[in-house]
Amino acid sequence: MSDEFRTETDSLGEVRVPAGALYGAQTQRAVDNFPVSGQPLPVEFIRAVLMIKKAAAQANCELGLLDQERAEAIIGACDAVGDDELAAHFPVDIYQTGSGTSTNMNVNEVLARIVARDSGIEVSPNDHVNMSQSSNDVIPSAIHVSALLAVRDQLLPALRHLHSVMDEKAAGLADVVKTGRTHLMDAVPITMEQEVSAWAMQVEHSRERIRSTLPRLAQLAQGGTAVGTGLNAHPDFAELFAQKLSANTTQQFRPAENAFAAISSQDTAVELSGQLKVLAVALMKVANDLRWMNSGPLAGFGEIELQALQPGSSIMPGKVNPVIAEAVAMVSARVIGNDATITVAGQSGNFQLNVMLPLVAASLLESIRLLTGASQVLADKAIATFTVNRENIEHALARNPILVTALNPVIGYGKAAEIAKRAYREGRPVLEVATEMTELGEQELKRLLDPAKLARGGVPGGE
Repeated sequence: MSDEFRTETDSLGEVRVPAGALYGAQTQRAVDNFPVSGQPLPVEFIRAVLMIKKAAAQANCELGLLDQERAEAIIGACDAVGDDELAAHFPVDIYQTGSGTSTNMNVNEVLARIVARDSGIEVSPNDHVNMSQSSNDVIPSAIHVSALLAVRDQLLPALRHLHSVMDEKAAGLADVVKTGRTHLMDAVPITMEQEVSAWAMQVEHSRERIRSTLPRLAQLAQGGTAVGTGLNAHPDFAELFAQKLSANTTQQFRPAENAFAAISSQDTAVELSGQLKVLAVALMKVANDLRWMNSGPLAGFGEIELQALQPGSSIMPGKVNPVIAEAVAMVSARVIGNDATITVAGQSGNFQLNVMLPLVAASLLESIRLLTGASQVLADKAIATFTVNRENIEHALARNPILVTALNPVIGYGKAAEIAKRAYREGRPVLEVATEMTELGEQELKRLLDPAKLARGGVPGGE
């Protein structure tokens, strides 16, 4: 046997494992069996499994099932796993056994070896690290724990920041009256404050929707073991485990109301993914609005100018592109795709176990991570920094034939339509044409057609 390898043994026999690896035979089998994507499960997920192992050791010790020496050694090993270990010793591919058993055993083996290395205590990956657990309740629980903590610590703060930046930007644009657009065609006036406030409300509603899923994410399958009956777990394990995990994470967790549902389905993950998709749709809408408003500078709308962040072309000098908006749109597309993936995976609960759990975990955490980053850069490098081209906005507004809508209550729809068509045909302001085609005086028409008043709604010309 080469010095580069050592021999490990599991229930199927001997396996060659890299000499420096902290994992053992079952992990190596998974590495050999699943050379699919080269992508291991996200570090947030592995961290969640480690949190579960720590809380389980604490609970088993308090219940008298695990001796204190071994419990403390396992707890210490969970705390000792650093970023280097995460990168090097948890290599199992996302596309593995659908229960995530390989990843559960990967963690069990690594912790057992760290205990042996650091304290010399003999700890079994199955009998001690995995006590009162199975992959079937560990992996669904880790999906909930990792997603909830990522939403709490990363996504919700990013959305609060984005909403705050949008609110602040809107407040500074109250005096900017522009041509509204429906069907990409000129419509009645709107202020840019109103336009940006719509984006802010979309973000706030998305944040509320995502937060509404947290109570269900906080319900864990742990303690249900293989199918939901709790076989091989102490009757008090699920409740005590939830208490320990809650204390360790400063997040309230509790046992699932129905362990059978928690193990056999991924409905809460599907729900959260759906809410993430709503956010993705909202962010893509904002990104596309920004791209249209920034288009030009000569042949487009040219209403705003996004911050110039990098040259936009390798062949066209001086070209600058809306790169942040494009990046956000791509994130949105990926999240929408992830939602479709999670939807298919969520219905793959055959009888007592969902068998696409690693795919759910990876897709869900990727969506959370992408939306977090996209929200931050959208806030700081697009919303906060764009400037308004008032000259272009005012020129287009003055020549907008749809301003004639304000005359409907005074001269009727038909006459107003004639004025609009002539103004558009001759390229003249509505005010000029209306002065010629009605008996209303210029001052009265100015009052009726004042874009700032029209943007406030109500009956035109009214006080």
